[in-house]
Amino acid sequence: MDYRDIFKEDNELAQERYELVTERIRDIVTEKVLPDKLQKYFKMVSEFIIFVADLFEDVKSGAVKDYSLEKCQSVNQRLNGDVLKENYETSFANPAYAVNCFGMEEGQLLAFLYTEIRAIKSYAYEYRLLELTSVLELFVQIYNIYEQAQTDKTSKEALYGELKEAVYYYMSDYCDVKMPYRVRAMVDPSLTFARDIIMNSDLTDMRYLYAYGVYVTENEIKTAQFLNSLPQEDINKMADTYTEGYRRGFENAGIDLSKKKTVDIRFEIGFERVIRQAILNFEKLGLKPVIRYSGAILNVQYDFDHRFDEALYIDKPFIERKLAMLKVAYENYKAEAAVYAGPAVLETFGEEPQNLVSKPESTSLNDKQRGLSLSYISEASRIVNEYIKGDERSFTIISFPSPQIGENFEEIFRETIKINTLDYVMYKEIQQKLIDTLDSSVQAHILGSNGNRTDLTVCFGELADATKQTNFENCLSDVNIPLGEVFTSPRLKGTNGILHISQIFIDQIEYKNLWLRFENGIVADYGCSVFEDEEANRKLIQDNLLFNHKTLPMGEFAIGTNTVAYAMAKKYDIISRLKILIIEKMGPHFAIGDTCYSHAEDLKVYNPDGKEIVARENDFSRLRDSEPQKAYFNCHTDITIPYDELKGIWAVKADGSRTPIILDGRFVLPGTESLNEAIESVD
Repeated sequence: MDYRDIFKEDNELAQERYELVTERIRDIVTEKVLPDKLQKYFKMVSEFIIFVADLFEDVKSGAVKDYSLEKCQSVNQRLNGDVLKENYETSFANPAYAVNCFGMEEGQLLAFLYTEIRAIKSYAYEYRLLELTSVLELFVQIYNIYEQAQTDKTSKEALYGELKEAVYYYMSDYCDVKMPYRVRAMVDPSLTFARDIIMNSDLTDMRYLYAYGVYVTENEIKTAQFLNSLPQEDINKMADTYTEGYRRGFENAGIDLSKKKTVDIRFEIGFERVIRQAILNFEKLGLKPVIRYSGAILNVQYDFDHRFDEALYIDKPFIERKLAMLKVAYENYKAEAAVYAGPAVLETFGEEPQNLVSKPESTSLNDKQRGLSLSYISEASRIVNEYIKGDERSFTIISFPSPQIGENFEEIFRETIKINTLDYVMYKEIQQKLIDTLDSSVQAHILGSNGNRTDLTVCFGELADATKQTNFENCLSDVNIPLGEVFTSPRLKGTNGILHISQIFIDQIEYKNLWLRFENGIVADYGCSVFEDEEANRKLIQDNLLFNHKTLPMGEFAIGTNTVAYAMAKKYDIISRLKILIIEKMGPHFAIGDTCYSHAEDLKVYNPDGKEIVARENDFSRLRDSEPQKAYFNCHTDITIPYDELKGIWAVKADGSRTPIILDGRFVLPGTESLNEAIESVD
């Protein structure tokens, strides 16, 4: 079936509405009925819409496939240019600029509207006319409200009320369109838009990268060209590591993969040659792909500015409707959801760190809305788990460098392949020695050095039978690639002290002197020195590490053992450009939020030595049956102390005796000393 036929019925129903609304928008370009700044806004957005509408005609006719590379690049620039960093200061998508032009309330709303309009480029490429039409109708409705207000001399207050009501009902009414597609895109392999590009394109012709409709830069082109230069043997090695890690995750968790039919591939464009081979590998496992893709990051500040846009419309009725539509969507696709195996993620690292600015003009949630947002996340997670059971799915995630990491890209890429394929058996044995010592202890003491103020005691659960049970998972190259850690769900009671990191990058945000104080395993206080204002620092942590929760528990304590990754990061000075997937293997780390076994606590998990990992829950997740709304926080953020900021880690027994595991940044436990070779190679 042609991918476009999937939406044929919906598109035909929307066609007349689409023609009417685009005709009206073409008129807006030449009209001059509003004040100059407002007219400029609507003219600019209208021209963007018309450009996309004309592009959509080429998508329908197939003419887009005949675009030259230069035409592809020109179209891509037109679709994305005004929100790029160099143009963002005077973009209507920038809340600061929009507020300066239109005042706080209207400026925030119009910046949101333009951001919502920008999504139509994806609708055009993916042939989703109904969604494209609905957002264009909102745009015209907003314009008409302004136009009528001019005639009626409507007050500013009344005008904003009408504008906000239009946005609210658009977001609410179209939940019944957006939610089913969102669920379907995750579980239904008949949506073959991305698969068709990956499997049918000439991957040596860089025009294929533009077929997705996402932002393309030299980084994606260079990645594709570099992968094209590699022998098939190397491509197979990368794909095999990725897909075998996925398969092994099911095996190690005791989950029957043969009952599943769909794998959720998520990747960043440029890696099609690897993903093509991975699709073939997954097909041998009986899995068809659903594929979610992403292009280059447009502008980190742009994303940061709009992270709380829901503040414009979120209220209790909206949350209730959204949850109802989510439930309906999963019910409609329950057969597909039942055979969904879980995500297989290929991500990249190498982006230059950004100094993000917290703008007062950006929307923010009030206390009531924070509560509503958290309640939605919690209830939505429960609904998802009802149809895609946590103890019946798994995942894998692997990371490779992007060319933006610098002139050593190819060397770092090859080093990363090495890191992703380290000796499984060797690490299994070394990590088992760590686990044996930790299992004979009741807690660990972690102490920082070289300016790191960490002084933290982490407690472990009791083992009823140490011959058959363990607290720590021996984490090798399955769900979390590369290998290199042992981890546990800490016992919260007695877990106390300060965790401090001098500098760390988490989700593109740089935290300086980040500290968290734990009392009985719960974050009791926190701070950092990103901004001069202490309250701004606390808000940064509350929004982006606590995710609007008042506090979070320590969900994980781990000791990373991948000193080869640490050595690579030091050698090329790229620690600030690594994703947490690799950073967490480069020292002890502590996750705030849920445990690693969230929603799958009842599934028995075993280490390679046959022992059952029994530390799968904590005081919160233990409430999953009696008080499910209190059991999960639906977040898990790792914070790592690098080896060179570590005075030591000691395993502490019940009698108070202490066994050193790491001293002065070196592994000292007998049988683990070989891990130091990589560290010493870069000293």
